[in-house]
Amino acid sequence: MSLSDWLKNGWLTQHRTSREEIADLLGVIERDLGDCQTAGLSPDWRLTIAYNAGLQVATTALAASGYRASREAQHYRAIQSLAFTLQVDAAGLIQLEAFRKKRNVSDYERAGAVSQVEADEMVALAQRLRDVLVRWLEEKHPGLLPAE
Repeated sequence: MSLSDWLKNGWLTQHRTSREEIADLLGVIERDLGDCQTAGLSPDWRLTIAYNAGLQVATTALAASGYRASREAQHYRAIQSLAFTLQVDAAGLIQLEAFRKKRNVSDYERAGAVSQVEADEMVALAQRLRDVLVRWLEEKHPGLLPAE
């Protein structure tokens, strides 16, 4: 399987990105990584905000690769695409997918579903993914990095 196979299956659409879009997405990632560190937030919110940072990493890598996840199972596809874009291993994908499901429970079904340890793990994962993304952009797509 490849991203071009995903495109054929309708799981992705083609997308032309820009330096400005990548800068905006990186800005969202940085905002969320900062906001999830705010004192006094519940573990539920910390995980949700950090998860969004991780999701935006996947969205940014897809955009830089010329794609966007289609609407059906959008978060799932974006996360799974990290195997192709940033070469995230199976363990990382499984962890991020588990946090996606945990976030859904805490957002839609039950407050207090997230432990402090889980929130901390999601924050650390999002930070690692951001770091991998930045290195990947520097190596594979330097023309898309924001002008300094």
